[in-house]
Amino acid sequence: MVYNRRMAGKPVNPQRSNRLRRRLFLFGAVLVLLLVAVGIGLFLLSRNEAMTSTARDIFLILLALEFMVVGVAVIVLAVQIARLTLLLEMEIRPMLENANDTLDTLRGTTLFLSESLVEPVVKLQSSLAAVQRVLEVLGLFRKSD
Repeated sequence: MVYNRRMAGKPVNPQRSNRLRRRLFLFGAVLVLLLVAVGIGLFLLSRNEAMTSTARDIFLILLALEFMVVGVAVIVLAVQIARLTLLLEMEIRPMLENANDTLDTLRGTTLFLSESLVEPVVKLQSSLAAVQRVLEVLGLFRKSD
């Protein structure tokens, strides 16, 4: 069984292929326009020193705001990790300990049943099979086939 459509020889949907080409073309066009805008911006900034210092100051302010947002995100992440650790400590560990206790009880019950019930039945069955075989050998008992 082949799960890959191309491996199975089934044709790819042409509408989907056209949409993908359009998206790639649009992405490429946006990228080229962005690069042209950056080039024009750098050219204009290199000609006017006052505009360059203003753009630099705005960029530094935006960068400081971004660092503040990242700092808040790191603090939120640290709090979430602390809460997860607490959850694991308080909720998951007792569940695992209960499961381990249950498994220990199950092992004990299995051992008790094995020693008290299964072993005597197996010994009795083997003894009865031996007596039956002796009687068969002596010809006093015939096994029905």
